[in-house]
Amino acid sequence: MKAIIFAAGLGTRLRPLTNAIPKAMVPLKKKPLLHHAIDYLSSYGFDDIIINVHHFSGKVKDYIANNHFDAKITISDESEKILDTGGGLKKASWFFDDGAPFLVYNCDVITNLDLESFYSFHRKHKPMASLAVRDRHNGRYLLFDDQMNLKGLGNNKTGYVDTFNGWQGKGREFGFSGIHVIDPKIFDYFPDEDVFSILTLYKKATAANEKVQGFNHSQNFWMDLGKPENLAAAEGIYDQVFK
Repeated sequence: MKAIIFAAGLGTRLRPLTNAIPKAMVPLKKKPLLHHAIDYLSSYGFDDIIINVHHFSGKVKDYIANNHFDAKITISDESEKILDTGGGLKKASWFFDDGAPFLVYNCDVITNLDLESFYSFHRKHKPMASLAVRDRHNGRYLLFDDQMNLKGLGNNKTGYVDTFNGWQGKGREFGFSGIHVIDPKIFDYFPDEDVFSILTLYKKATAANEKVQGFNHSQNFWMDLGKPENLAAAEGIYDQVFK
C-alpha cells in the first residue's frame, strides 16, 4: 500500500533544534521522528512511501540512503520551494498511480491509532477523504455535521471561522490529527497554483458535493511533537504507550 509522509516543514516551533537539522530528523528516543513515522506506517503494510523534503533536505536524503526500512522510500524534492500540504501532495501525485486510496501522515505526530481500522473505515464508507480527528479544543479545529461530514474550519484563539459552501448548521469541533486516507480522485480538484493547503483542496472538493468525513479516534493516544515541551513529554511516556 502507498503513503506520503509530509516532512518538508521548517519546524519553526522547535527552534533552536531545527536551526541545524530538519524537523523530520529531530530525535525521539534516539531515533529521528521520520524513522518513527516510517516504522509505524510500514507495520500496517504501507510498504511504498514517498516523503516530501525541503528544510535541510540533504540530511533527510542522506539518512534515507544510509538506513534500512521495511518499506520502499521515494523522495519528493521541494528543496527550491516549499509547497504547503496541498502543493506537496500535488507534486507527489504521480506516485499514486494504482487507483487505490493512500495514507497521508505528518511526520511530527505520534499515535497508537490502528491504521488498519482507519483504512477499513475509508474503504467501507467510500468518501473522497477520511480525516483522523480527536475531541480536543486548543486552537485550530475542523467542523463536522452530525454525520461527520466536513463542513468548515476555525480557530478558537483568533475567532476565525470558515464554514464551507454556505453551510449554516451548528456543527461539532474536532482537532485534526494530521492523518488522512484519500482517494486519488481528489487530484481532479487540484488548483492551478503550486502552493496551497490540503484543506483548501477539501473545501473545493466539498463544493462539488464530494464527501470528506471525520474518523473520531479520541480513545487513542496522540501527540503533536512540533513543540519542545511536547517532545520532552513524549520522551518520558513513550515506553509506556508503545510497549
